[in-house]
Amino acid sequence: MTEQEPRWLDDGEMRAWRNYVVGASMLADRLHRELQDGHGVSLADYEVLVRLSEQPARRMRMSQLADEVASSKSRVSHQVARMEREGLLRRRECPEDGRGVFAELTDEGMALLETSAPTHVEGVREHMVDLLSREEQAVVAQVFERIINHLRDVDG
Repeated sequence: MTEQEPRWLDDGEMRAWRNYVVGASMLADRLHRELQDGHGVSLADYEVLVRLSEQPARRMRMSQLADEVASSKSRVSHQVARMEREGLLRRRECPEDGRGVFAELTDEGMALLETSAPTHVEGVREHMVDLLSREEQAVVAQVFERIINHLRDVDG
């Protein structure tokens, strides 16, 4: 049995891949630093606050939250436990089935979100959105929707 040669990336593909990897990492690091320095909240915690704030009653199942922030259930469980100790969230049993658990945004968590959101939005604008034309924004959105859908299909 012979092994098939990998489909190596050509120069254009390599440039796209490497610029994505470095750019995405640098952008996340910058946005994290701005939130941390200005408000003492990490980018990961900010994303959890945002997702919960957008839900009815400011809560969602832990499994759904993990999917929404593209994290493992275990990692989100530890994150929510820490954020609960900080008073930003609370966990509630799901009354429908008794097995599920909700993460629920507290008033303190909502207040932190409201004070940190302007910093985050300014950073997103300055470091990404305002650097792109409307057409480029649409392309970025379409490309990453395709990638997200593909990866969700692969992960089943």
